[in-house]
Amino acid sequence: MIRVLARRSLDVTYFTRDPARELEGVREGGPGWWLRGGGDPTDPACVAAVLASTPRARVVGYDLVVAAPRAVSVLVALDEEGAGGVVAAHRAAVGAALAYLEDRAVVVRERSGGETRTRGARWSSVVAFTHGVNRHAEPHLHDHVLVGARPEGADVVLDARALVAHARAADALYRSTLRLEVAQRAGHEVWRSFAGVEHVTGLDEGYRALWPGRHAARGEKSLWERRELVERWRAERRRVVRVGTLPAPTRHRTTLDEHRFAGAFEGRLDVARRHVVAAWADAAVFGQRAREVLDSIDALYPELRRGRGVHEATVGVPRARMLEPVRERGARPLEPAAIDAWAQRSRSLERVRERSR
Repeated sequence: MIRVLARRSLDVTYFTRDPARELEGVREGGPGWWLRGGGDPTDPACVAAVLASTPRARVVGYDLVVAAPRAVSVLVALDEEGAGGVVAAHRAAVGAALAYLEDRAVVVRERSGGETRTRGARWSSVVAFTHGVNRHAEPHLHDHVLVGARPEGADVVLDARALVAHARAADALYRSTLRLEVAQRAGHEVWRSFAGVEHVTGLDEGYRALWPGRHAARGEKSLWERRELVERWRAERRRVVRVGTLPAPTRHRTTLDEHRFAGAFEGRLDVARRHVVAAWADAAVFGQRAREVLDSIDALYPELRRGRGVHEATVGVPRARMLEPVRERGARPLEPAAIDAWAQRSRSLERVRERSR
């Protein structure tokens, strides 16, 4: 899950002073990279300028922590030659998640004439820092994405509730994009189980126990050299207790798991666009690019296209599930003829339900 951490200080030295050498040689450039804007990502003043706010606001910006699933992080330690492709795939997926947040979650509330209106906005600059290790020297591929509290051209800060509300959908898009990108850039097949866990085909599950990622104590932050860390990981790999690998599903390589998709709405009274986005991206077992996910949803759910912020338009659960279209759809670009056919079929099913009532 993408973590949304509010920042109340302009001190960004935690990011600028960490050279993150654990990824040196497998990451393009240094740890800092600009998704929008530019400048020296090692200069605290340059990075702090991203954290725009207003005089009355206590929050100056947000640290969006985007972390790869455990199995993908483990690849950085095990596949020393392919680690660069994994890191590149991660950064591409981070960009996709941020694009979604900016499109749907960056909104400001403006009051005029006694009415409050929600308006879409965008950040003037965005900088991220890619790290590959946690405080316990375990492989942990993640990015800290820094954004301002006040969007470009706005007089007020953004509605933080919208960032939190859309974080789940952004994370699902990140993971879906990551699964596809890792396969294409690093040659590893990544798939998502029905239980919502990412696995890598051929990767022994014992590595999850060797490098669990969660510990009772937080640990001290250390700066590792790539060479030192690789040697440490090689030594630790000899202690792994092998428990076997999980076979990848034989279905859904180019389709969506319709059961996973439909089950995501269980217990809901109504469904907003962000819920459909999360369900669809998670149901793409072997991954799908974020843009294809969003284009498909907007084609099949035209009444939800304009939704953004917290208060999105909603549909009922039966309409959201659209089981017949999902079974046929697959993780491929939509054809206009297919959209029309599905829309007609959905309308027919609704008429049948109305008559049965």
